[in-house]
Amino acid sequence: MLKSSPRVALVLAMCALLGACRQDMHNQPKYRGLRASTFFADGSSARPLVEGTVARGTLQEDEAFFTGKIDKATVKEFPIAVDEALVNRGEERYNIYCSPCHDKTGGGNGMVIQRGFARQPPSYHIDRLRQADVGYFYDVITNGFGVMPDYRAQIAPRDRWAIVAYIRALQYSQHAPSSDVPGGDPTKVPQQPAAGGEHAPGKN
Repeated sequence: MLKSSPRVALVLAMCALLGACRQDMHNQPKYRGLRASTFFADGSSARPLVEGTVARGTLQEDEAFFTGKIDKATVKEFPIAVDEALVNRGEERYNIYCSPCHDKTGGGNGMVIQRGFARQPPSYHIDRLRQADVGYFYDVITNGFGVMPDYRAQIAPRDRWAIVAYIRALQYSQHAPSSDVPGGDPTKVPQQPAAGGEHAPGKN
């Protein structure tokens, strides 16, 4: 018994220390989220951000690029360069996020509408939307419009502009002047040769 007494004392001491450690960690002097406080005058433990605080990497100095507006007026020109890569990116994003309602031609008869959604979006090819500023489309994608939800969380700002560029391409595809068609006559667009060229089936 005498030999075991030091061991028992050591075990008891360790238990006491561990118990004290647990209590110190368990009863931390902190507030949990959304708990009330008697220390602050407004009764809330959460402190409001200092006015003008901007999270690292989120500074949005370019008003036109991030809002589609300047002094609350929608911009008429793209705030970024529009090239083939941007339009191609816009087509990809459009087909993912927009075509279910607006369809792939922009006519407003997407699969969601065909399956019975009550509010059909307007065609992009009506005069009102053909004449709308590019900033208008960006603003609608960002903030939503009517029953259309906003897509600010799903679509990054540059991709929103890419979609707007593709919408412009869709509009142009339905209203391009005849001078832009090879030969000047949209009814006489050159046909692509059949596979096999001049020796395709049906040719002498």
